[in-house]
Amino acid sequence: MSSVAPPATHPTVPKVSKDEEPADLHIPDNYVEFTVKNSKAKPPVTWSNLLSELNYLSLTILTVTPSIAIYGLYTTRLRWETAVWSVLYYFITGLGITAGYHRLWAHRSYNASKPLQYFLAMAGAGAVEGSIKWWSRGHRAHHRYTDTELDPYNAHYGFWWAHVGWMIIKPRRKPGVADVSDLSRSEVVKWQHRWYIYLIVGMGFLFPTLVASLWGDARGGFFFAGAARLCFVHHSTFCVNSLAHWLGETPFDDKHTPRDHFITALVTIGEGYHNFHHQFPMDYRNAIKWFQYDPTKWFIWACSTVGLASHLKSFPDNEVKKGQLTMQLKRLRETQDSIEWPSDPVDLPVISWQAFQEQATKRPLVLIAGYIHDVAAFLDEHPGGRHLLIKYIGKDATMAFFGGVYDHSNAAHNLLSMMRVGILHGGAPHGLEEKAIPPSQRLRVARHSELSSPYSSTANSDGEGMLG
Repeated sequence: MSSVAPPATHPTVPKVSKDEEPADLHIPDNYVEFTVKNSKAKPPVTWSNLLSELNYLSLTILTVTPSIAIYGLYTTRLRWETAVWSVLYYFITGLGITAGYHRLWAHRSYNASKPLQYFLAMAGAGAVEGSIKWWSRGHRAHHRYTDTELDPYNAHYGFWWAHVGWMIIKPRRKPGVADVSDLSRSEVVKWQHRWYIYLIVGMGFLFPTLVASLWGDARGGFFFAGAARLCFVHHSTFCVNSLAHWLGETPFDDKHTPRDHFITALVTIGEGYHNFHHQFPMDYRNAIKWFQYDPTKWFIWACSTVGLASHLKSFPDNEVKKGQLTMQLKRLRETQDSIEWPSDPVDLPVISWQAFQEQATKRPLVLIAGYIHDVAAFLDEHPGGRHLLIKYIGKDATMAFFGGVYDHSNAAHNLLSMMRVGILHGGAPHGLEEKAIPPSQRLRVARHSELSSPYSSTANSDGEGMLG
């Protein structure tokens, strides 16, 4: 008697504390539709309710900081040492967001050692964009609900809404649920969240000021490496939500608004290849080509070479190519649909040889590869001369057309197909089937609905093949 395998058991979710329980564990299958339908959005912002709908904390940060920078610009001489330090600290704090908040914690695209995690957590705090946990929660919601009403910075609401509006104006609807329970278990994330206020003051202003004081320019360090640098970091990050959804191309998918562009990459420390990123968010890269600008990718890779980072995730190249090919085919289909093609064979009359010869006495008809062509409009345009076409009126010119007299180009064959007016009864002689098809129609882009059903199969199954 054969042994019977024990019944399969479903994997279970281990019991965890309330803080560590996944936020999306119990959401319904139709969560997005249900939430949008059953949760009431706040009324539109108007001049009459504007003051009560402002987020004054964000508004203060986004207005006072540039005001300080502008004041410093007019009252403080910029020394070259401070200028260099300001640019360097811009990249350090920017990487805290791009390599830390974004690619490490929001997307888990690689593993970082504890020293690197603390470095990125402190650098990210210097960018003053919220704690890791808060930032990642919003970003994961953005990816899960891109361009929907549950997207906290929905690009469909306009460029400036996606750039700063969503921070200055109170959200009209609560962002969609996004799980950050994994971050609740992180020692570094909890540490940064606990001490965040002290960290943004220290890393945002005190640290750059102290460093500049080493060459006697604490004032310049505060205004330029502190306030001015912070303005640039802010709007660099904000461009990922706005510019990256507005400028550029969609080489991987056009279902949503994210786009790829070098300019966006330049102003966001490499986050500009956003169409790729939204398709393959777990990839540690934004730019997949060696010449594309992505210093965040280079930084993560460099950290991996010295043991500070590991398990760098990259999406299978085969799947990336599928996305590229899909968009290429889509654009080719658009071009294909804009081109005028020859009459479909099923729409052409079938004519006997006798009828063909009779009609050829009334108009210039030539038979080539089973198709009857009216060459009246081309007699005087034929490069070989009018006499060669007249010679084959009422006759089969197949051999002459395909090399007997001249081996015509693909362009000539394509043009010839536009002159079809009928099909000879019995078709073309055997062996000419391929030549009957114009070169431009031998490869065509077809939609799935124009093909056979992907679910049809001639294979036999006992219903257990998939499960083994």
